Amino acid sequence: MDEFITHFLLCNIVISIIIGIFLVSKWIFKNTLTSRMQYNLWYFLLVLLLTPFFPVQSKQFPDLFSWLNHVIISPAFQTDQNKTVVSPATLSNSSDWMNEFTISVNSSTPTIIRSILLCVWIAGMFVVLVLVLKSSLQLRSLKRSALPLQNTTICKLYKQCLFEMKITRNIPIYSTAFLKTPIITGIFKTRIYMPIHLISDHQKTDVRYILLHELQHYKHKDSLANYLMFLTAILYWFNPIVWYALKEMRNDREIACDTSVLKMLDECDYEKYGNTLINFAEKISSSPFPFAAGLGGNIKQIKRRIISIASYKNPSFHKKAIGIIAFMLITAGIISFTPFISSYAAINDQYNWNYSSENITQTDLSSYFKNYEGSFVLFNSNRDSWTVYDMEHATHRISPDSTYKIYDALWGLEENIITPQNSLLIWDGKDYPFEAWNTDLTLDSAMAASANWYFQTIDERLSLTRIQNYLNKIEYGNKNIMGGLSSYWLESTLKISPVEQVELLKKLQTNNLEFHSNNLQAVKNSILLSSVNDKKLYGKTGTGRIDDKDVNGWFVGYIETTNNTCFFATNISANSDATGNSAAQITMSILSDMNIWRQ
Repeated sequence: MDEFITHFLLCNIVISIIIGIFLVSKWIFKNTLTSRMQYNLWYFLLVLLLTPFFPVQSKQFPDLFSWLNHVIISPAFQTDQNKTVVSPATLSNSSDWMNEFTISVNSSTPTIIRSILLCVWIAGMFVVLVLVLKSSLQLRSLKRSALPLQNTTICKLYKQCLFEMKITRNIPIYSTAFLKTPIITGIFKTRIYMPIHLISDHQKTDVRYILLHELQHYKHKDSLANYLMFLTAILYWFNPIVWYALKEMRNDREIACDTSVLKMLDECDYEKYGNTLINFAEKISSSPFPFAAGLGGNIKQIKRRIISIASYKNPSFHKKAIGIIAFMLITAGIISFTPFISSYAAINDQYNWNYSSENITQTDLSSYFKNYEGSFVLFNSNRDSWTVYDMEHATHRISPDSTYKIYDALWGLEENIITPQNSLLIWDGKDYPFEAWNTDLTLDSAMAASANWYFQTIDERLSLTRIQNYLNKIEYGNKNIMGGLSSYWLESTLKISPVEQVELLKKLQTNNLEFHSNNLQAVKNSILLSSVNDKKLYGKTGTGRIDDKDVNGWFVGYIETTNNTCFFATNISANSDATGNSAAQITMSILSDMNIWRQ
């Protein structure tokens, strides 16, 4: 949950920009859009504001704002690497296979910061909620003290207004001494409350206009909008741009209701309706209740409404047509941002695998995993079948750690940072904790030594933007590189599930990724672990080490024979001792018992 706050803060910056664009668009088309259209546009923006809490990510949405990663993700949020030496471990009885070198990452600092921010956010929501609940209790007291309206003249007038509005539902109306402005509340049990001072000082025409205005709120379900605005205000209590947007929405709501009333009146009555607001300007005020809609507002708002009434003209068919087109354009613009907001907000820890059409056998392999949580995924090409142990874990996204180097190498080759003929990168002279890292390396030797600096050098020359483009192209896990250029794949923000690992390896082996064949072959050669007769084993281990404890172990790869290819991914997790080598040993035991690979 504390990781969500980082995503949410990023969303707020983007949302603030979108709100600015939205307000400018409304201003540009203000003479084209009707007041009701302008108000209805806010509903789409509300949905956008609530999108971060519905983690549904669009796979094809372009990363238009990848530059925000550079701006927003400060070092405080990046994984801090320690030079904690971990002895390189090798697969037992397999000294010719690659060593798995691992460096610990320190998660305490970013975790504390995120936890503090999360606590502040939750505390702020609690304070706002308490204030809202206080107002709700006041409204409850108001309901208890209010009496059914007894004034026969106004009751008769109210029935006439219901008839004019073609409202058949019986909406009770009450009088109260504890309000300055009339309000309408409730979605299912709707009620109208009239201040006694408006009743005692009433003129029939003024009261009619007031009642028509309140009934317009009912007709357009504005009470529901109040609840949505209330929820948005709680979630975004810290964002002044959102609060300003909500205030503008309330203003547009009142203007839309004014316009709806004007449509019912003769043109000669427009001035009278405006005078009603002026006459009661000193007596009415904003509603103190979050779930109520009313006639009132502050003097600035009422002035704006009076100007709108004075300039109102019944729109022509031509203006309505242009307004509809403008409305659709702005709506399409808002909707187009929805998957982008979701992709930045969502913590996509679960891969939504559509396996309904797949041939899948779920099997119990728990005896191989012992004290580890984890999963094993195998795809047999000849049989076009899957074997899966622990479906939930198999579709759970985890940091790829060193298994990501397969694809990082491919990016470097595609961008000519390294080439199949010359993949040598010069050691920067830093003293790394492993002797195998303290030298110039080629792709093959860097992959064998799992040398972080080699692949981090490739990343530095690529830039985050290009990396993001490649991740989007092959749909690599959650495609999230906000953890920073040097560490996004090291127990940080980039995550992938075992099933996705196998799916990508299938594409890699068959070149469905549409990369240059020479580059793909160079990557394949770098992960070739063993060749026995007509069988070849390709693979890469990965170990996630946090605070000096091995918590995440990977072994992914595939076995090629003359007639078949089997792809596999094993992941294990534990509080300690979950290494890539352990994952490899488990994998080889399973493959041996399945008669897929024997040494």
